[in-house]
Amino acid sequence: MKRYLSLPVLSLAAVITLAGCSTDSGTTSAPAVSATAGTSGSPATTEAQTDTAVSMEHNDADVMFAQMMIPHHQQAVAMSDILLEKDDISPEVTDLATRIKDAQGPEIETMTSWLEAWDEPMEASGGMESHSMGDTGSMDGMMSDDQMAELEAAEGDEASRLFLESMTAHHEGAVSMAQDEIDDGQNPEALELAETIVETQQAEIQEMEALLTEL
Repeated sequence: MKRYLSLPVLSLAAVITLAGCSTDSGTTSAPAVSATAGTSGSPATTEAQTDTAVSMEHNDADVMFAQMMIPHHQQAVAMSDILLEKDDISPEVTDLATRIKDAQGPEIETMTSWLEAWDEPMEASGGMESHSMGDTGSMDGMMSDDQMAELEAAEGDEASRLFLESMTAHHEGAVSMAQDEIDDGQNPEALELAETIVETQQAEIQEMEALLTEL
């Protein structure tokens, strides 16, 4: 009896052994994939969190920079929107207005997030009036309500001229504000944005001056 049973027993043992190998192989593969996914996912998440984190290191100059640059950018976006709704504007001017809007919109969101993270108010004490320039009612190149209405009513080359002249003054004000941040600020993200504003808006000022000569 033992002799006849040896073959089935051996066969059964072989099946168990093969099954065991198959099970071991599958078990080994699954944790490997899981471990790989976990390893690759974790650093990516950590890096993303690091990239989007706001440095809490800041001083009064950083706060003022964000508080004043937000409404300054908002008006630049509004000026661009007004121009982009018009017909008979040259592609070069509409392209510039689009680039200004696309750049400054996200920067508004970035600076707003800083003030929220720092637990600082969105507006400076006294508001923009405390930084007005002469009888124009403007702050660092800001347009008055009458000037905005004039831009909205203008058409064609006149609208382009008003936009370019006003945006040039607007950019000059932004560059001045950004330079103040570079000189006195502390927050690394704010300093980096200020440097970007100086570089990009000075280049756009030169571009606008060239476009004005073509009107």
